[in-house]
Amino acid sequence: MLAKVLSAAIIGVDAYPVDVEVDIQTNGVPHFSIVGLPDASVKESRERVRAALKNIGFAFPLRPITVNLAPAALKKEGAAFDLPIAIAILICEEIISQESIKNFIISGELSLNGTIRPIKGCLSMAILAKQLTHIKNIILPYENGQEASVVNNISVYAINTLTTAVEFLAGKQQLTPTISPTPNQTTVTYEYEEDFADVKGQEHVKRAIEVSAAGGHNILMIGPPGSGKTMLAKRIPSILPPMTFDESIETTKIHSVAGLIKSNNALITKRPFRNPHHTISDIALIGGGQVPKPGEVSLSHNGVLFLDELPEFKRNVIEVLRQPLENGEVHIARAAASIKYPASFMLVSAMNPCPCGYHRDPKHSCVCTPTQIQKYKNRISGPLFDRIDIHVDVPAVPYKDLSSTYNGEPSHTIRKRVLKAQLIQQKRFQTDKIYRNGQMNTQHIRKLCILSQEATALLNIAMEKLSLSARAYMRIIKVSRTIADIEDSQLIESHHVAEAIQYRTLDRR
Repeated sequence: MLAKVLSAAIIGVDAYPVDVEVDIQTNGVPHFSIVGLPDASVKESRERVRAALKNIGFAFPLRPITVNLAPAALKKEGAAFDLPIAIAILICEEIISQESIKNFIISGELSLNGTIRPIKGCLSMAILAKQLTHIKNIILPYENGQEASVVNNISVYAINTLTTAVEFLAGKQQLTPTISPTPNQTTVTYEYEEDFADVKGQEHVKRAIEVSAAGGHNILMIGPPGSGKTMLAKRIPSILPPMTFDESIETTKIHSVAGLIKSNNALITKRPFRNPHHTISDIALIGGGQVPKPGEVSLSHNGVLFLDELPEFKRNVIEVLRQPLENGEVHIARAAASIKYPASFMLVSAMNPCPCGYHRDPKHSCVCTPTQIQKYKNRISGPLFDRIDIHVDVPAVPYKDLSSTYNGEPSHTIRKRVLKAQLIQQKRFQTDKIYRNGQMNTQHIRKLCILSQEATALLNIAMEKLSLSARAYMRIIKVSRTIADIEDSQLIESHHVAEAIQYRTLDRR
């Protein structure tokens, strides 16, 4: 007898339908084979399904069993096909009817005792179910129910045992679809523990960070050890506007595929803050592997990627950031598949001015030679520096500021100004496919960044005196546009350009 159950495979961050076809012959030598380009974990489903069926009281058929995962050209990986294979075998044994699963997507990993274990990519599977007009229901592991239930117009049945799934599909037990506790029509607000009110001094750095957050600009902080670079970076998410529902869905999909969603979380509502160690590999940062997986740049999508001690990263590792910084996405080509991951993030990086950390520090003597300092800076290429819009010095904080009882401006006050500036940008780019000034291309700059005569003259002088590159010129105009937006100015004035030039510390040196 032939049975067919609809399941799904994950490629990149999207799910694709897979027909799990099971054929059991009446005669022949008993065997259990799986075809359709399965990987090792899929092939191991034979043992898990056999043990699970026996341990919940069903006699496993000792006949020729062939499982086909169609389409055969699509690479299948993971243990998510255990449950649909077991259900298809029970349909062949006439314990469940084929009619009962006609509008279901079924996915889940089986334990040997028949319990259903959580899987990756359930949100993408629920989105696929919504896109397929003939599908109205989806059966998933119990731990993945909250995650998938944020998708509207689909009934998500979160089940914890194979026995429950069989009784439900056989009509012997009624189940209630999982209801999402997360609102899906409004923005989701999250309060952060870190606050800029905790930071003493560094007012000019806070201003640079505010400009960076308002326009989605990448920023590099340069300063001696203990000046507060990491402390400032960790507080940047607290001044970013709350995530919209669509942004939460995009971010949750990536983390779901990576298996980073906790069972009690329906949706990621806190902007990601990723802080990889400098020993990270290029594949772990950008994504990839034999079967491509999202890297840190994709896991920080719609959030912040913080690279502390930037020159300590291997050069080949940080050079792979060029493409996502320009395009907001990552293209990974492997023999198994060619995949595109979203990677629109705000790059925040920090470095010391020299190997010992005290170059130009008035209170400490630098022990580095000019050659050592230049070699240290040369670990980062010029093209990558050019892709960072804002370079700002972070000097050591004086004792009088550290001992002061004065609290700095709180994050929620800064966030209001950032949100106001971003609303201006959203209105400006409503007919384009971008949302922030940091994403503008040359055409946008020519059309939307109108400089006053004084601003044009000042920028012309800066280009000649500092020998700025064409990319640095564009970065200055983008940052100037953001500063003007914070002040709600249509025209870019000379003081906007002057401030933007001050944020090109490395060029000025």
